[in-house]
Amino acid sequence: MKIDKFIGHSGYTSRRKACTLIEEKRIQVNGKTATFSTKVKDGDKILIDGKELVPKPFVPTYIAYNKPKGIETTTEKKAGNIIDAIGHTERIVPIGRLDKDSEGLILLTNDNMIINKIINSEFGHEKEYIVTLNLPVRKQFLKEISEGVIIQGEQTRPCKVSLEPNAKRIFRITLTQGLNRQIRRMCTLFDYQVIKLQRVRVMNIELGKLKSGEWRDLSAEELKELFTQLL
Repeated sequence: MKIDKFIGHSGYTSRRKACTLIEEKRIQVNGKTATFSTKVKDGDKILIDGKELVPKPFVPTYIAYNKPKGIETTTEKKAGNIIDAIGHTERIVPIGRLDKDSEGLILLTNDNMIINKIINSEFGHEKEYIVTLNLPVRKQFLKEISEGVIIQGEQTRPCKVSLEPNAKRIFRITLTQGLNRQIRRMCTLFDYQVIKLQRVRVMNIELGKLKSGEWRDLSAEELKELFTQLL
């Protein structure tokens, strides 16, 4: 494994920061100054600024976060990023995305093995949303988006939709794909403006009563069912 990737996985710092350390010649591997082509293996001695690197033990982490509007689903060091907002001690990354203007449930983990299995639309995993519009929801609108429409030259899959009880402008939609800003584009196609878009479920994981800006660890029962669905 290349040195920058190894350091990124060690929990010491990010891979990007590791590249900076390499450029500044602050890393040694077995007594030699590391370069970008340096590879490491078990038993190699790595020093950063003269101190030996001791990788942190891997602690599998799976959390549910209620993303507020305005937080960006990115690991980049920029204002309002999701990683800083959560402030977790483990190096977690978001599973998929929620755009900046949307809110609700997003899962994060340090288990790279499950990320693609959840976000890849080929697997057809469900994600459920509650959508508030600027105008009353028309039955024809629900019928057409449930059957699939064309947005940006791509056909959306049939999906589950229903009008929320005792609400004229709020509907619920369950998708099995994740086209860019899919729900917003579907609504725009019918001259609606999305006032609020909230994700409330990813597969078997539900937002429930988790407050905006708060996160929790997934329960053993949730993880068991989640992994069963991912098999």
